[in-house]
This record gives sequence, structure tokens and C-alpha cells, in this order.
Amino acid sequence: MKNSRQRAEAHRQAGLKAMQAKRWPAAIAEFERGTALSPHDALLRLNLARAHMQCGALDRAVAEGRETLRLDPASPVACRLVGECLLQQNRVQEAAAVFDQYPADAARDHDWFNAYGNALFQAQRLQDAVGVFFQALALKIDAPLVHYRLGLCFKDLGMTRESTECFRTAVSLDSGAVRALALSLLVHESRQTCDWSLVEEDTAQLLKALDQGDDQTGQKLSPFALLAVDATPEQQRRIGALRLRGLTPGLKPMPPAGPRRPGRIRVGYLSCDFHQHATSVLMAELLERRDSERFEVTLYSHSPDDGSEIGKRVRAACDHFVDVTHCSNADVARRMRADDIDIAIDLKGHTRGSRFELLAFKPARVSAAFLGYPATTGADFIDYMIGDPVVLPLAQAGQYSEHLAQLPNSYQPNDRRRALPPAPTRAQAGLPDDAVVFCCFNQTYKISPHMLDLWARILHGAPNAVLWMLAWNPHAQANLERELAARGVGQERVFWAPKLPLSKHIARLRVADMFLDTWPCNAHTTASEALWAGVPVLTVPGATFASRVAASLVTACGLPDLAAPDEDGYVNLAIALAQESATLQGLKEHLDTQRMNLPLFDSDRYARDYETLLQRMFDREQAGLPPAHLLAATA
Repeated sequence: MKNSRQRAEAHRQAGLKAMQAKRWPAAIAEFERGTALSPHDALLRLNLARAHMQCGALDRAVAEGRETLRLDPASPVACRLVGECLLQQNRVQEAAAVFDQYPADAARDHDWFNAYGNALFQAQRLQDAVGVFFQALALKIDAPLVHYRLGLCFKDLGMTRESTECFRTAVSLDSGAVRALALSLLVHESRQTCDWSLVEEDTAQLLKALDQGDDQTGQKLSPFALLAVDATPEQQRRIGALRLRGLTPGLKPMPPAGPRRPGRIRVGYLSCDFHQHATSVLMAELLERRDSERFEVTLYSHSPDDGSEIGKRVRAACDHFVDVTHCSNADVARRMRADDIDIAIDLKGHTRGSRFELLAFKPARVSAAFLGYPATTGADFIDYMIGDPVVLPLAQAGQYSEHLAQLPNSYQPNDRRRALPPAPTRAQAGLPDDAVVFCCFNQTYKISPHMLDLWARILHGAPNAVLWMLAWNPHAQANLERELAARGVGQERVFWAPKLPLSKHIARLRVADMFLDTWPCNAHTTASEALWAGVPVLTVPGATFASRVAASLVTACGLPDLAAPDEDGYVNLAIALAQESATLQGLKEHLDTQRMNLPLFDSDRYARDYETLLQRMFDREQAGLPPAHLLAATA
């Protein structure tokens, strides 16, 4: 027996040396020999679990970690390791349960509480997570990562002001990666509450961190945060590329695919939005109207199943639905390759829940970015960015890491089956009958002090007009009322719309006269909802994709003049239309009477154009040609 323990210890020491040298397979071999000799040694099991985790063998790591906990239930390190491995597999409820089952009388340190809180957050047990993070802070009040994660909880709880304070604290406590993570959300959440007291300073810090920080800092910045601030296209491309370096370290593409199997063109969509989400709302009819004789469609989904009608429609419209929620990125890529996907289309980009970095494995012959993220991904492994001549003009091709793939009309699909209920009366909507109603139902992070300057000019120039906005959160509402009052716009001219289900929202939209757009991040789905409801959208296109979306939409509705050439044109046209009721009514009647014939809402035309574009991608690849700009044919 003594000899066995000595030999097990020798294997342990050899395994530890291998771990120090990062020779993980050698470490696994040594620890396995040790556990064979001493199967009840919890520390040996823990080291074996660590080595498996480093090799990416997460199932083995979880198994050995659970065995460690069986031998030593009070091991906080084993608990954390099992929880982390489960989180990496997106098994979030199981991860939280591992911590839940930790013995009540066992020792808990700051790191344990931090890890537990993160597992609870990932499992969306937000109230529980808040309490656990406060316990972590009780042990280490100056832990920036905990303040950041606590801010994430408050953000998801809709407690925007509290989340902002947490992110600001994290920024003040850290100078590295956590600061970069928190800074991005600090800018975004401050804009959600329309608390602009430090917005210029915070935004300047964010852009400075991008322009002057090292790559490691840049990898933690959020590309999404740049969409609504005055960032250049070059900055958007740089932040996307930096972010990907942090997501794909050491990742190597698969060998090129062999000869394809005969059959239809196989298209695979990757997203976590195949539920009640704007992406599914926009795409449902496109998928339903596809040419199923030419295209075989698979959804690779890591979405929640919310049982919604739109989720059911999207799933039913496709040939295959593959739930990859608990698959690693490498496993998803291998599944796509086994399915012989011709064109892999990511619908997320740099947005929450995205896993588009797995396309760096090159699992499909062609890859494209579409719909979910209105900017370049910065990825050298994405072949095409699907857009149109307005959002993706050839003159701006240098702003994109992808090749441009243009649809002839707007890039945005729409659903003609979406609701169009009768409008309520103005009184029922809480609005005056005798006013011109300008509305903006964008999320408040898209509104800036400069936009309010322009809206105040419009309201001063059109005394018969009122402004109708979404009551996104009470802090934003109070701040916007105060900011408008400072610009001479009294509260009697500002009206608030509560959040409603989509069909009821579209019904009330119909009583508005005109939608005032924002930039540099336009209304996207929100703008097409307004146009569907017969409400003209007034915008100014800028230099970025996100600032040109509304121009694309109004152009596809036959109203290109609503894309004003500049800000003065925007203000002057709004004032003029407020004073020319017949002209404004004519715009509304055009949308109402021509709705089903407009390119924006002609789903059959869109499906044909879209599939023609996919066919061009496929034909080019099959001819042995590299990706190239695929421009829309000019009239």
C-alpha cells in the first residue's frame, strides 16, 4: 500500500511539472496513472480535471471534477472548476446547481462567491446573483470584476441607473480588461437612461481605449457600443477585428471541404434569435417563401424555446432544426461540415449571445454576415456582408473586411403576415386630435443631446406639432423631459407611449404623422414597423451601415426624398411637412395604398432577389473563384 501511495505521488509530481510546461496530454497521462494507484485521492482527481479542462475535454473535466466533489464535497476549487466547465458548455442551469449543492457549512471565499454569482447570472437567476455578488464584495469591496458582473445583473433586471453606477465603479477600479468591458457598457447604459452628464467624457475614453490602448484592451471592448456613438467606419472595423482576436486565439480552420454531395444548395443559419425576436419577425416570411426545390435550409440554433408563434413559424419553414445550445464551437463547426453546408450565414455578428466566431473554423464553403449586426464584423473568415446599394455602397467597400453582396432593393426582409390592426383614436392613444404628431420609438440609447437639439428646432418651427416617444425607462423619461425643457420645449408638447405587444404597438403607430429617425444609429426594425403602419420616416444617412438603414427602407418604399441630405434639410423638411397637411397626408396614403406593392414589403420579390444572390455566391465558389464584390444590377 505504501509503495502504491509513493508511486501515485511520483505521478502527481510528474503531472504537475507537465502542467507547468503546459504539456497537457502528458499531464493527463501522469494524473491518470496516479488515480489508478490512488483512486480516492481527491487532489489527484482535481489535477486530472484541470488538465482535461485545459485540453478542452470538458465532459471529462466535469466527470473528474464531480468525482473530486464526491471525495471532497467541501472543495471550493473543484466546485468552481465543474461550474466553469458547465458554463463553457452552455449548461447554465447545471452550473448553478453545482454551487447550490455545495455544503452549507463548507468554506467559501471571494472567488467562490464570484464564480457562483456568475453561474446564477448566466442561468438568469438575477435576484439570487445580486445577493451572491454582494457577499463577494463583502469579502473584497474593490473587486472590479464583481462590480462589472453586478452591473450586468442590474442591466438585465432593467435597473439601468444602478447598472451604470456599477460599471463606473469597475472602470475606476481597473486599468485593464475589466475596465474595457465595463467602459463599453457604461457608455451604452448611460445613454439608455439619457444621463448625459458624463457621456462625452466616457465616450472619449472608450474611443481612446480603442485607438491608443493595446490589443489586449481592445479585445475586451464591445463593438456594439460603437454603433450609437460618433465612431468612424475605420474604428468600427478595428474594434471588430480586435474583438475577434480575443475570441479565436489559436483557432485553426478545418481542411478545405472535399467534393460536395449532390443535391440542393445547402444553407445554414447560425443564431440564438429563433424565438420572439426582431430577427425572426423579419425573416419568417423569407424562409416560408424560399424555393425549397433549390435550397435546403438548416437552422443551427442556440435559442431559448419560448413557444412563441414566430418561433414556431421560423422552425416550420426550414428543412432541419439543430439545437446546438450545449455544443462547443468546434462541435458546431464539425456538424456543419458533416451536413455539407454550402453557405453558412451568421445572423448575430457582435451582439449578445453571438457565436459567429465558430465560422473561423471555415465549416462551410462560403460564409456571410446578414441582418443582425449593422457593421463590418472585422472578420477575415467571413466572405460576404449582405446589404444593398444604400447601406453598402461600393464607394465604402474599404470600410468592410467582407466583400459586399448587394440586394437590388433594401437588404431588410419583412413579413407581410405581421399584424396591421385598426388604429385607435388619438384620444385612446393619449394624444391631442388637432396636433401634428412626430414620433420616435427608438430605444433611448440611440437618442443624443444633438438629436434633441434638432427635435427642439423642429418643434419651435412647427408650433402645431407634438413629440411622442416610447417610455423606455423612468430615468430616461425624466431626463428627456428635463433636457427638452432646457431647450424650450414644455412638457405639454411631449407625450409618452408605454411598452405594448407588437400588434398593439403597430395599431397605435398608425395615428402618428411622421417618425423622426436618429443617427448615427437609425431605427431598423422599428422603422419598417412605422412604414408598415403607414407612417413616413424622416432620416439623414451617414457614413456607416447603421446610419444608412432608414434611408434604405424609405428608398425601398418609393420615398427617397425622406432621406434628407443633411441635418438642416431634416429640420426644414419636418417643419415644412408639419405645415403642409395635404403633402404629409399624401405620404401616408402612398404607404397605405401601395403597401403590398412596395419593394420593402414584396416578400416574393425579396425572396427571389435574395436567392439569386445566394446562387451567385455558390456559383462563384463552385467555379473555383475567390469571393468578390457582388453588386446589384443597375437599372
